[in-house]
Amino acid sequence: MYLKVHHTPQGEVVAVCDADLLNTTLNHGDVQIAITGAFYGTEQATEEEIRAALKNASNANLMGKKATGVAIAMGLITEKGCLSVGGVPHAIIITV
Repeated sequence: MYLKVHHTPQGEVVAVCDADLLNTTLNHGDVQIAITGAFYGTEQATEEEIRAALKNASNANLMGKKATGVAIAMGLITEKGCLSVGGVPHAIIITV
C-alpha cells in the first residue's frame, strides 16, 4: 500500500491506496478518480505504519480493498460504510 500524510492547519489528512491502484483511473458513471502519487504518495508503507498514521489522522482517504481493510480492522469504518468506485472499495473518514 502507498501512504501519504498531508499536514494541514486542521490536522493530518492520511491518504492510503492499494499498491496495484497507484497511477490508475477509476470510472463510476460520469465520475473519474485518478489515483496519483501526488495524493497517495510514492513510497510503500507497512500495515503498521498505516495503522499508526490512521491513529493520528484528523481525516483519511482510503482507496482499495487492503487500505479499507486496515481501517475496518481498526474499527474506524465498516464494510457497509465503504463506497464502490469502479468496483474498488473507497472510504473517507472525516473527524468533526
